Formats: sequence, C-alpha cells, structure tokens
Amino acid sequence: MRVALTVGDFLERAALVYGDRVAVVDEPGAEGSLGRVTYAELHHRARAMAAGLDALGVDPGERVAIVSPNSGRFLTSFFGVSGFGRILVPINFRLTTDEIAYVVDHSGSTALLHDPDLDDTVAGIDVPHKVRLDGVADAAVFAAGGQDPARWEADEDATCSINYTSGTTARPKGVELTHRNCWINATVLGWHSTVTDRDVLLHTLPMFHCNGWGMPYGVTGMGGKHVVLRKVDGEEILSRIEAEGVTLMCGAPAVVAAILDAATARRAEGREVPGRGLVRMVVAGAPPPSATIERVETDLGWEFIQIYGLTETSPMLTVNRAPAEWDGLSSGERARRLGRAGVPAIGVRIAVDEEGEVLARANQVFAGYWDQPEESAKALVDGWFHTGDGGYLDGAYTVISDRKKDVIITGGENVSSIEVEDVLYQHPAVAEVAVIGIPDEKWGETIKALVVLRAGAAATEQELIDHCRAKMAHFKAPRSVELREVLERTATGKLQKYKLRQPYWAERDRQVN
Repeated sequence: MRVALTVGDFLERAALVYGDRVAVVDEPGAEGSLGRVTYAELHHRARAMAAGLDALGVDPGERVAIVSPNSGRFLTSFFGVSGFGRILVPINFRLTTDEIAYVVDHSGSTALLHDPDLDDTVAGIDVPHKVRLDGVADAAVFAAGGQDPARWEADEDATCSINYTSGTTARPKGVELTHRNCWINATVLGWHSTVTDRDVLLHTLPMFHCNGWGMPYGVTGMGGKHVVLRKVDGEEILSRIEAEGVTLMCGAPAVVAAILDAATARRAEGREVPGRGLVRMVVAGAPPPSATIERVETDLGWEFIQIYGLTETSPMLTVNRAPAEWDGLSSGERARRLGRAGVPAIGVRIAVDEEGEVLARANQVFAGYWDQPEESAKALVDGWFHTGDGGYLDGAYTVISDRKKDVIITGGENVSSIEVEDVLYQHPAVAEVAVIGIPDEKWGETIKALVVLRAGAAATEQELIDHCRAKMAHFKAPRSVELREVLERTATGKLQKYKLRQPYWAERDRQVN
C-alpha cells in the first residue's frame, strides 16, 4: 500500500487525537490575533481557508503568497493553503516593496496575504487577490460561509511551497519543496529533536524561513503547543518561557546571543532565568562559537542542538546532539564538539568532493528552482545536491569551513553579495565594489562593502550605506564600507573574494561564523 505523504496529515491527526487541546497561543495585542485556539478550531480554520480560496477561484496548484511576521494566521496557512493542494509562497516580511513584488510576480502568485503592519509596503503590488490578515478583511478567506473545501487528489510529489532564497544570483531563486520533502523533513527533524505531545514550541524562528524548518508541521502532528512570537527580543523570550512552559525553540546564533544578553541582565537584577533542565534549543544558520554553546548549556542549563542544511534541503541535513558518550566530558570540550555541523540525519548521505564542496542526497532535497531549469541543473548533478558550502568530514561529522558561493549569512538570513553589489553600482560615485561577509559576535557575519570611487567623485561611507538601505531590505545593506584605491584582480580580471576576506578571518580556523 502506498499512501501519499502530504502536510495536511499533521493537522488532521492533531485534530482527531488532541482536538480539545490548546494548539496556538497567538501574539497578544496584535491586530488579527487568534488568541488561544484548540486543535479542533485550528483544523476548522484551515478548512475554512481552503474553502475561501475555492470561492475566490484560486485553484489547487496556484500560488498563494504570504508576507507576515509570525502569527496564528500564518501558521494556519501552512495547512489551509498547502494542505489542500495550493502552493504556499512565504515571503520575508523585511523585504522592500520591489523585492516582494518580484517574488509575487516570479512565482505567479494569484493571491497575496499580508499582515496589517505591511499595508503601505504591499499597497502598490498588483495581484488578483490581496487579503489583509486582520480578522475582518480576511473573512472571505477564513469564513467561507461554512462550506466544505473542494476535494484535492493528494500527491506527495506536488509542490507544497516555493521558498525564495538568496544565492549566487542578484535575484532570489524560488526553491520548490514538495509535500514529500516537507513531510519527511518534519518527521526526521522531530525524531532527532524528540518532539512529543508534551512540547511547547516558541516560534523564535520566522515562519517564512524554510517553513519554520518544518517545526510547524512536526509539532502539530504530535499535538504540541505553538506559542507565537512576533518579534525576537531576549527578555520577551524568557518571559514567554515562564508564562507558557516553553520546552523547545529554534533560531540562528543571533537569537541565542539576544537570550544570553537578557539572561545576564536578569541576573544583575536578581531575577531568575527560566528553563533550566527543560528547554532545548535547535540552532542553525551559521556555526556558533563554542563559547556561546558552552554558555547555553552552563549559564542557561538548556540543551544545545545544532543542525545544518539549506532551504533547498527543507532544510535538515545533519544534526549535532550530544550522545551519551559525551556525558563525562568537560563543558568546554562538549561545546567544541557541538560546534561541528553534525552527523547525517536519518536518510541523508553526505560527501565532500575533490574541490572541498559539501554534497548531499536525501528525500528532503528540493525538486528544483521555480522556472529556472538552468540553475536547477547546476545545483543537482548526478543525483547529488551541491550545497555551495566548503567543508570536510571528521569521521561521521561534517564540518563547514568556508562558503563557496557568494552568500553571506547574517543573523540567520542569506544575503547575496551580488545583489548588494548591484545596488551599490547604482550610486553614481561608485566605480568598483566587492561585498564580503566579516565575522561578528552577535550576527555571525555582517556585510562589508569594499568600494573604489570614480575619478573625481566623492561619497562618504554613511552615504553609501544609506543608499543601500533606501533600495533594499535593511538587513541586506552593508554595516560598514571601506573606501579603497583599487581592488586587486586576477590576470583575467576576476575578483578573488576569498583573498579580500582573508584579513578579516585570519585569526579564525573557519571562514564562516
């Protein structure tokens, strides 16, 4: 027997088994907040959403974009959109109007769901159906007159979501994740992080970021409670842990840093830091310093779990969770070992080619880039996905040591250096530019622009930064600019970015942070 694996499975099971249990604690005070919602109610809302899209004429296979911070309505869309055969297109809410419009247009989305705080941002975007997620204007989608949604012939190989990610091109690429990709990623990640029905997940990770790494599916399937956090703030995270009994979180190293800072401030005030012996934190986005890992496990008393992957891999490829054999190690040695990317997750194969690039094959690997077959062919070669990351194998463990592609990971977000360079070249004073990532203790990496000005032209560092911030999402803009007389090139005229980066990384073992 073969039964299609689709993401609707997770909510259907939760509604059947845990219907009366609280499923979602939405952000209090936010416009359109759902408050506290049971699994039966969440299931009803998802079905109503599917019926509402039926009524709008948005058919299965069509793309439905959503741009929003974390919210109960966003969580509902994972099931109300994808669970009934449509394709969810989650968009980073920090993008500019032009950047969002590009994703909507490139994906061919026929509906755009948006948070009320983004009214001005999306006002000029042309799309057949635009829905404000405020609990009033979205009634046509979430109410649907009590109608049952149209039946969808479940297909695990159908595209579940298209997640846009910055890569080696100036424009982001749409990563097609199938239902099978997302289903297997969610179950494998849930297995490795031991998600149970007793878990309370605090959504410290943006839901748009590779579908919340699959936790919205996995935690739902096990009947765990979702606590929605709209904005990352260290003290707010600690307060939610106290109030809701949070046991599980995911995030980039920058989130960990915010929590550690808030914990230090609490102790200075004589206040308790919650979660000792109860919370486990799954971290990815960049390899965190071992000192940070040690503080999570000693200062906070939380379990630190590192995973590695990419949007193209749904995202989980490897996991580093301390095995029993490490129980007798010192905290420093344990942290050092936890600093590696990890061992292959169940069903994953990892290899490193002769050029030092990490390759992977797994059921979580994407179907291809939306409407970009040439880019897909570059990434998927002979049954292996080329990650673009440089690394090596330490026994069973993968260690990420460098980044082959021109991507900077800052605060857990991918930024294409080429995209930033394109914007800087639009400034009339700029003749040459190279954008690189440099190490930063808070953000992992920050963006630095090395700029050569045109002869006779003048521009300050701050002016160039402001120019970028006016044309792109602020997290993509350089935090520092260095004016140079020349940028050294090879005999064929190519910039060697690894040489430009070298002085900033000289004291470090790895060329990623």
